[in-house]
Amino acid sequence: MKAKEVHDMTNDELAAKLSSLKSELFYLRFNHAVGQLGNTNQLKAVKRDIARVKTVLREREIKGVSGPVSTPAKKKA
Repeated sequence: MKAKEVHDMTNDELAAKLSSLKSELFYLRFNHAVGQLGNTNQLKAVKRDIARVKTVLREREIKGVSGPVSTPAKKKA
């Protein structure tokens, strides 16, 4: 998941995505413990996606915004 995709989601979508990522991480950890996880890089990717979602939610909490934030266009000299 790209950071741009996360920034374009609403807070409700981010909360739902966070919940699904946490459950996915649970199953990946379980499969890793049992020895059935073939690609251990999935653990790292899911953890990073969780961090991205949490970061965007926290940024919006600090700014007081509930949806995607558009950045103003840069002025050319």
